[in-house]
Amino acid sequence: MWQYSASMNSPKSLTPQQVSFFHEEGYLIVPDVFDPTDLEPLRNALHDEIERKLKTMRAEGKVANIHADLDFDHRLAAIHRDSSDNGVELIRHLEGLRGGGFHAPEMFDVIAHQKLISAVIALLGTKEVVASSVYRIRPKLPAIGRGNVPWHQDSGYFAEHCDKQMIITCWVPLVNATIENGCMQILPRTHQGKVAKHHTGGNAGFLVIKDEDLPDDPRKAISAICPRGGVIFMTNRTPHCSTPNYSDHIRWSADLRFQSAEVPSNVGMWPELIDENGKADDEFYEKINVACYPPEADFLVHSEKHPELVTDYAEYVKRRETYDRTTATFSAFRRWPESAATVK
Repeated sequence: MWQYSASMNSPKSLTPQQVSFFHEEGYLIVPDVFDPTDLEPLRNALHDEIERKLKTMRAEGKVANIHADLDFDHRLAAIHRDSSDNGVELIRHLEGLRGGGFHAPEMFDVIAHQKLISAVIALLGTKEVVASSVYRIRPKLPAIGRGNVPWHQDSGYFAEHCDKQMIITCWVPLVNATIENGCMQILPRTHQGKVAKHHTGGNAGFLVIKDEDLPDDPRKAISAICPRGGVIFMTNRTPHCSTPNYSDHIRWSADLRFQSAEVPSNVGMWPELIDENGKADDEFYEKINVACYPPEADFLVHSEKHPELVTDYAEYVKRRETYDRTTATFSAFRRWPESAATVK
């Protein structure tokens, strides 16, 4: 298990106090990791992708009004109001049924942005950093239950052998995240124990921790308000949930994941070498667990030891698309019990 050492040099992006807070509380809100203009290329690329998809859907006779007069923060919500089926099709197009779905250059540029990586290096305590393709674009529409995420820990979705490893979630709002538009709720200081019992059957297929299984009273949760340009960092064992959007605009966000290169990953491996248990069927890799979240593609984003192996955009796309096409069925995940009641 990785241990933080105070002797490690933290990049200028985070102070030692911020790093200590993260490890003590299980989360850290940094309001100025990015300049808001750093995120404009991604916002524009997502808007352009919606435009392309809408033109295809209109040609197929699915959409009559594409709401071309509305901006990025409102357009998808209007499409969904006209037709929930069309809205869900657009959301799934961006999210992808597996992996991150949307993987334009602008998405990669945010994942590999040096301002973000500097902060991750400080929190991990290593300059050998792996990113995962299991990121998500999150468009939370107003008054739509599908965007409400129940209490969970990200480790609930990971293979059990990584329970004691550090995998950092970086939640990047593309608009100001407020209580009104459904910011996250986080339970502080609850990340040191075992992974809580999760159930299947939550809203939109999410895992859910029932209140009685949470490591602390949910009334002690903090509201993770964060401006555009900021980032919310959480450990993989930090309980969190997402609240309803009562605003008139979409709460756009992306959640990204990073880990030390020493944590199990499938960097450099291709899915045909990985068996149904998430292990490698290869002489060099045999008897090791390949990744914490198989079968998504991991990739090296920063390295001082092997800078020549840091993944560029072309390799990132190749790895994502190859893993997405694999027909292998992996069973390395937990089998959580089904909930008796679906979370609304």
